[in-house]
Formats: sequence, structure tokens, C-alpha cells
Amino acid sequence: MKRFIQWLVAIVICAIICWLFPLFHVVPLKTANAEKAAEKFDATAFAQNFWAGKLLPAAEKAVSTDVLLAAIQSNAAGAKTNYSRSVGLSDTYFYFLRGRGKVVSVSDDAVCIAVTENSTNAEIALQTGLIFGDAIRDGTGLLNASDYPNSQDFNDISAALNQIVETNVLTDLRKQARVGATISFAGCAEVDDESSDLHPLKVIPIETKLE
Repeated sequence: MKRFIQWLVAIVICAIICWLFPLFHVVPLKTANAEKAAEKFDATAFAQNFWAGKLLPAAEKAVSTDVLLAAIQSNAAGAKTNYSRSVGLSDTYFYFLRGRGKVVSVSDDAVCIAVTENSTNAEIALQTGLIFGDAIRDGTGLLNASDYPNSQDFNDISAALNQIVETNVLTDLRKQARVGATISFAGCAEVDDESSDLHPLKVIPIETKLE
């Protein structure tokens, strides 16, 4: 009888523990799906915080166009080594730069700027068409793909950043840019083909200011 009571007490204690601290929870499928959706990565919110908190402040330390363009002109390979960054094994590389110059032409797709003093040739082409690619996401080195196990989240960040450029930067630039105006800017350049992407250097702007 004593042994039976001991076993009974043990069973009761185990039952109480399992009730207080269950090994699993039975959750309705609808509730589980709702919780999963709530945990989904919000690329738009992330991009907005990254833009204001990290990207724009980092632009102050981007390479000057005076330095970069002179380096590209004298030794493109050396400029690539010293000032660019690339991702993985891709041949594509990026520049993160800032500068100031005079607008020499305006089209539907670009605002072209002469940076060198007394130059009338387009050295920088600020892209004002639809923004594609990963220049903003990858051009600064502030984001690392390995930090995002879900590759779709990383791709969504790129799309969200491009959307911010189109909404917050290009709308005003298209309205205000005019030949002869002086403009300061910062942005990222993606170089896929050096023969076409370097002269002028095609830049996706993250900030612009007409003076």
C-alpha cells in the first residue's frame, strides 16, 4: 500500500508539472498562420530605418568624386582596387561616392553633371528612370547577405531601398534639375560594363541638393 501511495503521489506531481509547464501547445491552424504572418520580415520598415539611421549618415564618409574620377581616369583597375567593393564572385562592383558639380544636360533617364572645374562634359549621370538592381543595398558595405538566412528577405530589402530612392529622391530631382544649376549629391554606382558604365559614371542618388 505504501508503494502504491508513493506511485500515486509521483503521478499526481507529474500531472501538475505537465499542466503548469506543458511540453507542447495545441494551437488552432488559423491562429498559427496569423502568428506566422506577424513574424514575417518587414522589408519596408527595415529599409526606412536603415535609410535614416545608417545609409544617409554613412554618405558623409563616401569617397569624393574628385578623388574617384581622377583615379578612374588615370588607372581604372587601381581605382577599382582602392575604392570599390564587390559581392561574392560576381564581376560587378560598386562605388559609394559623393560630390558636387554643374548640370550639363537633363533627360528622362538621367541628370548629367560635370564635376571637374570648367568641364562641360558629363562625368556623372544621376539615374532618374526606374531603379533596378542592388546598387544601394550592396554599394555601401553596410549590409551583409550572410545576416539574412532567407535570401528573399535580402532581395526585398533591395526593392524597398529602390522604392525609397524613387519616392524620396528622384521625384524632387526630376522637378528641380535644370541645365546650369549646381548640385551636390551622394549615391552608389554599379559597374557591370566598364566601357559603358564609367564614362559617365552612372550613379543612383540617395540624396541630392540643388544650390
